[in-house]
Amino acid sequence: MTIKTLVIALLALAGLASCGTHGPEGTAPKAPVQLIPMPARLTESADSFLLDKQTVLVAATPADRKTAELFNEWFKSLAGFELKMQDSGSMNAIVFRTRPAAEKAIAEAYRLKVGKDVVTIDGDDEAGTFYGMQTLIQLLPVQSATAYWLPGVDISDQPRFAYRGLHLDVSRHFFPVSFVKKYIDLLAMHKMNTFHWHLTDDQGWRIEIKRYPKLQEIASRRKETLDGRLEDNKFDGKPYGGFYTQEDIKDVVQYATDRHVTVIPEIEMPGHALAALAAYPSLGCTGGPYSVGTKWGVFDDVFCAGNDSTFLFLQNVLEEVMILFPSKYIHIGGDECPKVRWDKCPKCQARMKANGLKDGHALQSYFIQRMEKWLNEKGRQIIGWDEILEGGLAPNATVMSWRGMEGGITAAKQHHDVIMTPGNFVYFDYYQSLGKNEPLAIGGLTPVSKVYSFEPVPEGLSSTEAAYIKGAQANLWTEYIGSPEHAEYMVYPRAVALAEVLWSPKDKKDYDGFLERLKRHLPRLDKKAVNYAKHVFEVRASVENAGKNGVQVKLDSKLDGGKIVFTTDSSAPDAASTPYTGPIPVTKTETIRATVLQDGKPYGNDWQQSFVFHKAMGKTVTLAKTPHQNYNPGPFALVNGIEGVTSFTDNQWTGYSGGTMEAVVDLGDSTDIAVVGLNYLANREQWIYPPKEIVISVSEDGKHYKEVMQRKDPGGTGIIHIRERLQEVKGRYVKFTLRALNKIPDGAPGEGQAAWLFVDELIVQ
Repeated sequence: MTIKTLVIALLALAGLASCGTHGPEGTAPKAPVQLIPMPARLTESADSFLLDKQTVLVAATPADRKTAELFNEWFKSLAGFELKMQDSGSMNAIVFRTRPAAEKAIAEAYRLKVGKDVVTIDGDDEAGTFYGMQTLIQLLPVQSATAYWLPGVDISDQPRFAYRGLHLDVSRHFFPVSFVKKYIDLLAMHKMNTFHWHLTDDQGWRIEIKRYPKLQEIASRRKETLDGRLEDNKFDGKPYGGFYTQEDIKDVVQYATDRHVTVIPEIEMPGHALAALAAYPSLGCTGGPYSVGTKWGVFDDVFCAGNDSTFLFLQNVLEEVMILFPSKYIHIGGDECPKVRWDKCPKCQARMKANGLKDGHALQSYFIQRMEKWLNEKGRQIIGWDEILEGGLAPNATVMSWRGMEGGITAAKQHHDVIMTPGNFVYFDYYQSLGKNEPLAIGGLTPVSKVYSFEPVPEGLSSTEAAYIKGAQANLWTEYIGSPEHAEYMVYPRAVALAEVLWSPKDKKDYDGFLERLKRHLPRLDKKAVNYAKHVFEVRASVENAGKNGVQVKLDSKLDGGKIVFTTDSSAPDAASTPYTGPIPVTKTETIRATVLQDGKPYGNDWQQSFVFHKAMGKTVTLAKTPHQNYNPGPFALVNGIEGVTSFTDNQWTGYSGGTMEAVVDLGDSTDIAVVGLNYLANREQWIYPPKEIVISVSEDGKHYKEVMQRKDPGGTGIIHIRERLQEVKGRYVKFTLRALNKIPDGAPGEGQAAWLFVDELIVQ
């Protein structure tokens, strides 16, 4: 019998080995195997390893010692003591070892085996050993003890995607180095390997460039900041600024390197350049004067594409950037670049004529390709947002597809590498709950469940084309996120869900299983003092079609031991409220509120929804034209009794970019109709306009319609409720036809573009 086995036997005889929570001094807790991301292959055994003060960490190389040190750092935060480190040993030891570089290896792969006497982590490369260490941490209970049982496992693991990223915008709001390091530490903890650092934009330049000191003196500061929503047009009157010194950058990059995270800097061009132009106005088409942006949005003033000094400036900036960042990629933005100034700039027009460029899109392509060629000569490659496809893609560019999946599909078919970042799945500045107490966000609705449902490889690609999908990334734009605590709230636990999407095999995905494992994982975030959101364990609701009975509400919760209660009179639910036993039918205009109780007290926020009862609720809706993919909640949303909100954050609005919307509601039987109507949204700052015309018609047979209402240019701002009273009208089918404004007027935000048409509830009384 080995010494280790003898110790285990003696502990067992003494009744000191416990699988429960921490009890008397000397008790060794043991955690169940609940890992995130789910490993590729996992086998559990009856063996257990006792980790105690005599356990040693064995690491022979500098890289493995660094990984062992990081494990020791976490372990000390749990137990209050460190483990001894040595170069060799195989008894009562945790062994970190990486394959020699000359041996055949799978990038980032590892094998972790927990036996009775030894724990081994064998990495195919140094990153693999590091990720094996992160898995080992998850086998430890999150509590203080003098010894721990590690469950017996044999894990062979490797990532599904090579690129697994998180983005942070520090231009709109500046975050201290300490938080940036924590952000990196957390993404590495979840086996993500890329930190996309958005360093420059209209509202602030955040990186020190020694050759251009005015970037620090002028471009890094704005006189004030938008207070509230963009359309409110209110400002706080407070100067705001900050930038990272080059020493700060070096510190962050080294911190990331130690955790096998690549830092990709983003220096925006040719648009989103207002801060830089404020410092060096000669780089713009008009020569200024310019001011650092104080509000959010897209600005017409961009880098002048006809001025050679623009390219010299950017090359000089990137010379310093490349010294600080060893990454293969440099992100050059390339998105949301208006062509208004270029269209009127003599230098830009001369550039277009000299190079045979037919329009502003071609000029933008020229700009991007010129910068790419220069960076390629320096041994680097560019990443750009999917607008860089317009006018022709630079030869070696990698595309970040953010306006849905289409840009990525196009790039993959052209055999360009793609990083998927579609806004409707992985924009973490979107709302994550319909709760009434959520902090202000930019819009959208992306709960944890939607993040987990994300599939980075679109259907329809051949196997060759699919290979160009290198991975995905979540983006955190910080227009409305001003503090580290708020940033953490928006990112976690959504980033945990994305981590599993990007690491684990596709066939291992199981959302309910993920939630069960997440319960065990959240205490680790507590240990890291992460201000994560708790929505996933609050009461969840789904509004469903109940056939002839209209709609009904189903409620559930994943909270262990939770009891769901609800009210239908808009009062706050509590222990005395009606217990939930099955779907709640909506039979009148009312507000349903529900919460989950733990130990008799509400857990987190309650769920609340108001319903407008009418004859079309739950009825079949047929749309003649498919709505835009970003605003297509499905036809049921038009008749579910829920009216969309002004901020269009609730996934209720059906949206079209220009054109005509035609929807036919089948009431099922011929019925008397006294009122018809609908709601539309007008928010011109966001390019959302009233319809040019509304026509409502009624039919008995679905073929022959009689017009019962017509309104031209109904106008208005905000949510407009259209209701038309009818006299002696009967029918089964009600057709709603709305014609959008096809071109936004000159001088308005988005001028020349197709206006958005947002429609929600179709009303029949």
